[in-house]
Amino acid sequence: MSTVSESHLVGLIGEGITRSLTPPMHEREADQHGLRYLYRPVDLTEISRDGSAVGELLQAGRDLGFNAFNITHPCKQLVMDHLDAISDDARRLGAVNTVLVRDGSFIGDNTDFSGFGTAMSQGLPDAGLDSVVQLGTGGAGAAVAYALLKAGVQTLSLMDLNAGRAAERVATLEGYFPDRQITAIGQTELPQALAGADGLVNATPVGMHLHPGLPLDAGLLRPGHWVADVVYRPVETELIRTADSLGCRVLDGGYMAVGQAVDAFGLITGRTADADRMREHFLELIAQGR
Repeated sequence: MSTVSESHLVGLIGEGITRSLTPPMHEREADQHGLRYLYRPVDLTEISRDGSAVGELLQAGRDLGFNAFNITHPCKQLVMDHLDAISDDARRLGAVNTVLVRDGSFIGDNTDFSGFGTAMSQGLPDAGLDSVVQLGTGGAGAAVAYALLKAGVQTLSLMDLNAGRAAERVATLEGYFPDRQITAIGQTELPQALAGADGLVNATPVGMHLHPGLPLDAGLLRPGHWVADVVYRPVETELIRTADSLGCRVLDGGYMAVGQAVDAFGLITGRTADADRMREHFLELIAQGR
């Protein structure tokens, strides 16, 4: 239990984040640790600023006594030019989502990739990692692919509607994981790739409330697969529901959302968050329509 003098003032910088679930999740968990912890959204849309203002906002926050910031769209890349130090993983990903303010300096890290690793260990322990197929190589997809390879995936097949983006991601990852088999595949190659895969990850927006549906033909799934989604609104996407009905082990997007929050909380406070407790709170917030 902390002393009563220990306190944290944390912000979230990004667009359209007023209803983010991250602030209440952090604050509730901090209560359980006896911390004084205030987490406030800094919504660029509400204050009529764009992503290029992130450096100025960091400096203002430091001067006002903020201890840390989480960073989201559209600032994860832009913020990197305003930091004094960046973790190796964040530099490799080219994106920062957590900034610590330490002795006046800004230190950047990334818990998007580690959050997926936390999600896998919590929700899919002992999942097969010999071969995985991933759909989508955008911002979330880049973090997930990196996390999968760090977790030990030997063969990773990446598919994206933007074939050039997938190929670029493969080239980048091969530089960091030269001993793995990483390939970009197209729609016609997907059935063969999945036939020999242990698992499938959806890192596309398909399944969100605004983009309902399945990101692939359900007939390609078999009971031996594990299936993970990064979409968490809704928590039970059509992919998760379909895969579960087919007998697949499933990992909903809420696990990653909570995982990145767990890891960010740890960086900010030095405390180990209770992942199960934070997931329970996350599900409560979703049920309340937050």
